[in-house]
Formats: sequence, C-alpha cells, structure tokens
Amino acid sequence: MLTIHKYIRAKSIEEAYELCQNRSSVVLGGMLWLKMQNRTVDYAIDLCDLGLNLIEDKGDEIHIGAMVSLRQLEINPILNEYTQNAIRESVKNIVGVQFRNLATVGGSLFGRYGFSDVLTIFMALDAYVELYHGGIIPIQEFAAMPITKDILVRVIIKKVPLQIKYMSQRNTKTDFPVLTCAISKLNNNYLCVIGARPLKAIVFEDEKGYLDNGITEETVKSFVNDIAEQLVLGSNLRGSKEYRRRIAKVLIKRALMALDKEANHGN
Repeated sequence: MLTIHKYIRAKSIEEAYELCQNRSSVVLGGMLWLKMQNRTVDYAIDLCDLGLNLIEDKGDEIHIGAMVSLRQLEINPILNEYTQNAIRESVKNIVGVQFRNLATVGGSLFGRYGFSDVLTIFMALDAYVELYHGGIIPIQEFAAMPITKDILVRVIIKKVPLQIKYMSQRNTKTDFPVLTCAISKLNNNYLCVIGARPLKAIVFEDEKGYLDNGITEETVKSFVNDIAEQLVLGSNLRGSKEYRRRIAKVLIKRALMALDKEANHGN
C-alpha cells in the first residue's frame, strides 16, 4: 500500500522541483503504478495545475507535455498524421481506455520501464525529453541514465521526413507486451527499436548499410540477422529469451516490409 503524508499541488515547476529533492518524495503521474507499491512518501507532488497536459504543434517540432494522457496520444490528429498512426498503434492495447485516460506520458517514460510501449515508440521517433534541471537531451541518452530527482517537463519530437511502423507481440490483447518493435526511417536513416526484452528499449542503426540499396528479401534478412545476433534478451513468465529472439526477427521483417509497401505502393 502507498502511504502519503502530504499531498501538494505544485504551483510552478520550480516548486515541484524543490519539493522533489526531498528523499521521500514522489511526483504523481497517473498514479497507476505508484498505487501498486508498498512504500511511504512524505510529499506526493501533483503537476496537474502546470499546463503540462497539452500537445502542441510548434511548426518544426511537436511538444508533448508530461501530463498528457496515453489516450490523448492515441487520438491526437497531429501526432497520428505525422507518425502515420504509429503512435496510436503503440498505445491502443495498453490495458483499456479507462487506464489510458489516467496514465501519463511522464509517468510512462520517467521510470524507463522494461515493458514500455511508450518508450519504444518515442525512441524510434528519435525524440528528446526536457528535464527541468537536466535540460533537453536525446531520449536515447535519457533512457540510459539512472533515475534522478528531476522533473520531466515535456517530450519534443523534431519534424523530419519520416516513415515509421510499430508492432508488438502480446499473449492477450491488453496484457503487457512480450516484445515491442518500432522501425523508422528518418532523413533516410533507419532506426530499429526493440523493447519489452523484457529489459528497457534499445536502438539499433543500420551501421553496415544493409538497407542502403532498398528493402528486399535479401537485405531484410541480413539486417534482421545482424540485429538478432546483437540483441540481449531475457526470460520471464510471458516468454523465454529464445522465443523473444524468434519474435524479434518476425516483427522486424514485417515492419520493414510494411514500410516498403507504403513507400512504393501506397496504403
């Protein structure tokens, strides 16, 4: 059970950050994972009054506030147009609509959870996160950092020419994923992100140039095998590492072929 001594609705980011420095403090996102913990906190800090629940098109960037819900991600026309509905695909199977109405972007990302669909898709978008103290950093760097007493303010997506596909394998529709996979082509550079390994998401680039001459059965096979050899996987109740390796190969191939189909033949 989560025991809270004092609940505070922060009046500013500055106040939230100062309160957060207390060793026994926590920032409330949607509070869906927090309430499952057995701990006591002195200060529970709510960011709901700070205007961080907006998705804003800034022209060459899209800004997503930390208090934006996963449901907002799912139905937002700006994001879905830019990502060819990959954002919607990444979150639509997370538990249910009621859950997604409460779960927040900040809460989903700050914990760098190994099962996170949200971390996977934002890493494939080569997004940035803005931390109050740490500033703006690439999400890949953020994912590798230890968790610190900082405040995640927003996610920033820089608009570039983009193709992207998101896929996941689940034992049941609304369960945690067995494996997540996102393939993107940003400015003609391919990124492959594998999450729910069951470790946190990791990014692979086409460093050997397998896809430089286009997507074919042969180039895809080489790319897939190269990633499968590097990919570190684990086992849990949802699947063994051997099963995950097989699934990874299938999802990477499907995502690449889907990208090629849309690029050359339309939807």
